[in-house]
Amino acid sequence: MSQTLAARPEVVAPGAPRSEHRWWALAVLALAQFLVVLDASIVNIALPSIGAQLRLEEGALSWVITAYVLPFGGLLLLGGRLADRYGHRRLFLVGTAGFVAASALAGLATSGGMLLGARALQGASAALLAPSSLALVTQLFTAARDRSRALGIWGAVAGVGSAAGVLLGGVLTGALGWEAVFFVNVPVGAVVLVALPFLVAKDRPATAAPLDVPGATTITGGLVAVVAALSAGERLGFTHPLTLGLAAAAAALLTVFVLVERRSSSPLVPFSVFADRALTVGNVVMLLVGAATTALFFALSVFMQAVLGYDALAAGLSQLPLAGVLVVVAGGVPAVIAKTGVRRTLVGSLALLAAGLAWFGAVPSDATLLADLLGPSLLVGIGLGGAFVAGTQLSVHGADEGESGLAGGLVNTSQQVGGALGLAVLATVAATRTQSLVESGAAVPEALTSGFAAAFVGAAVLAAVAAGVAWRFAPRG
Repeated sequence: MSQTLAARPEVVAPGAPRSEHRWWALAVLALAQFLVVLDASIVNIALPSIGAQLRLEEGALSWVITAYVLPFGGLLLLGGRLADRYGHRRLFLVGTAGFVAASALAGLATSGGMLLGARALQGASAALLAPSSLALVTQLFTAARDRSRALGIWGAVAGVGSAAGVLLGGVLTGALGWEAVFFVNVPVGAVVLVALPFLVAKDRPATAAPLDVPGATTITGGLVAVVAALSAGERLGFTHPLTLGLAAAAAALLTVFVLVERRSSSPLVPFSVFADRALTVGNVVMLLVGAATTALFFALSVFMQAVLGYDALAAGLSQLPLAGVLVVVAGGVPAVIAKTGVRRTLVGSLALLAAGLAWFGAVPSDATLLADLLGPSLLVGIGLGGAFVAGTQLSVHGADEGESGLAGGLVNTSQQVGGALGLAVLATVAATRTQSLVESGAAVPEALTSGFAAAFVGAAVLAAVAAGVAWRFAPRG
């Protein structure tokens, strides 16, 4: 990336709205991104209700999540490059329309197969929407101060979406039924589709290079195989033949992708982008943060229902403190970055996140919200607010216009693959620990609590590693 946008004079990108409309456009783009992040976690609490009504076995329920994550994580890089090639606004609208239609289809599902198909379409549409929306944000805000504020809002949306998934999933399922977790996307997505064309003019394609079909095929297949292998490892074990076969397929496809890209005249992912240290470190950090937070919200929602006896509504409402402090903190992070720099802000936020996760690991089996859960929830909210904002800024800081869709695809891919990795590994750790204690004669609540504690501590280790990476390798200043 030859020149950072932060270093350029204030220039309105091709197709950008007038300056007085940029912040309204940001609100609409952030709302769409909120839906994308939300849908990765909002179904967690609704899974028991879905299984009962659609007669899905417990093993098949995980596919309600996997069917969304697989195409989302696998198609993100292709979606980003398609946006650069055919126009970010156009791909954003196509992705949003597909997401709305798939959400309506999921809410109307009368069988497990229909629901899984709709979830797959949601994931594929999200893979077009997410990188396009982030690319539009980086084009609309080119001055350093405005861009910092805009990416601060964007990062906050990513963090809030993860936390709000558990909150809204519980509230909607408890009050209206599981169908509501999908139907809620329809009116919100319709607002986005109607409003955005009035706020963002048609943009010209950022690159005229032909699409790298061999590269797109191999990287998409490789990423899908990676996520599938991690999901299979979580359910079947990491030594199961299916898991090993998927891992081997992923390694082969990704190896071929590297060979193809080195020889391509117009590669899907120019490896030169990784010469930008900020982008590389930012993506590594976001992968680790995605791994830690996805495991956190899954384990926390199950712990509250299986051990503490919360119903879906109570489990959702218990996330209000975490989500609330995250929103408040994220709004002030750009000002902190302006004073202390991205590196220090990111390291401090990750340290707080690691501390909050470790605190969750000490929560007892008879925990109460005020005495045991509120403290770590607030600490995690503060850490996540800073980590998502600073990590996103670092990941896209040097993206020029022709690579903004690629940069958006990379950071979203890092979060999704990291989330799949963290969920697969830490869920396996928790299950193994619980089973071991039950077999040795421990009571089920204590065994479950110990298993979830192992998952929380593992997530804390991931956050601490991310802090170390940022401290050692992130650019200073």
